[in-house]
Amino acid sequence: MTGRIGFMFVSGLAGLALVVPSQGSQWEFLLMGFASGAALGGLVVMAEYALQRASFGVIVGATSGLTVGLVLTGLIEWASSAIVDVEAFLFHIGRLVCLLGLSYLGIVLGARFGRAYIGGPAGRVEPASISGISEGKKILDTSVIIDGRVADLCETGFLEGTLLVPQFILHELQHIADSSDSLKRARGRRGLDILNKIQKMVDIDVRIVDDDFPNVKEVDSKLVVLAKKIGAKVITNDLNLNKVAELQGVRVLNINEISNALRPVVLPGETIRVFILKEGKEAGQGVAYLDDGTMIVVDNARWQIGRHVDVTVTSVLQTTAGRMIFTRLKDDSEQEDIQVARG
Repeated sequence: MTGRIGFMFVSGLAGLALVVPSQGSQWEFLLMGFASGAALGGLVVMAEYALQRASFGVIVGATSGLTVGLVLTGLIEWASSAIVDVEAFLFHIGRLVCLLGLSYLGIVLGARFGRAYIGGPAGRVEPASISGISEGKKILDTSVIIDGRVADLCETGFLEGTLLVPQFILHELQHIADSSDSLKRARGRRGLDILNKIQKMVDIDVRIVDDDFPNVKEVDSKLVVLAKKIGAKVITNDLNLNKVAELQGVRVLNINEISNALRPVVLPGETIRVFILKEGKEAGQGVAYLDDGTMIVVDNARWQIGRHVDVTVTSVLQTTAGRMIFTRLKDDSEQEDIQVARG
């Protein structure tokens, strides 16, 4: 920012230096020269700022369009000079209109073409190119990017279509990565690494979306508004965002629900081998865990802590916190079956 202000000040001094030789030291001419130079420097700074925010495709398209507009202006002027008197006032007016009009049209049409067909670095696109995606649009939430499991899903090929990452999600990731808290900083950098990993996958189309909604403050609310606007689904593992999006008619793909659906199916009567890790809440109970973290409660297994045992499933309880499997030692189940048979 300081460099830009300095450039505008130097431009003002340059304008001042150009005025002094011809107009003398009259203060009104000095002020006009300085203001003109500073204004010209401000225009250059604005152009530099706009070029920083514009994608590569927009820059190439606008430059090409401007070149075509100037060439067409020259051709029209050359052709009309043989018909109209060059010194005529209307000829100069028409030349000015062609110069400004064709240059403007060239920049606008060229920028639009470049935005839609050339794109930019890291798959950058504008809203106009998003409308060309007919179906399969999915928006990634900040939490699901940091989680990282979405990258594993992309590698398996189960996620199809185009993955969209809004600019405000990137800004939130960058803000987390720049946090003074070491844990938040690590999470933010992990999210950026995961996103970079997904972008490098050959079969995955990742696009950056520039749509923003200044009137909406919360990032989750912006995600829902954007999803409704472009007809996309939201990929997340945030339960609150899941509920809010569904209430507003937005389809949500929850990574946690996918994980729960892929857990091993255990039915009553099956025998599984587990490691008794600790004592349960009830007297004599032992507790074990499956590889996915599912808790297994084993009756009369307290004395088996620290051992691998075979257990028989008696019931499965699904709760909001997850799934619990109740079992008993296989030997106890066999003894009970024998007694029932004899009875």
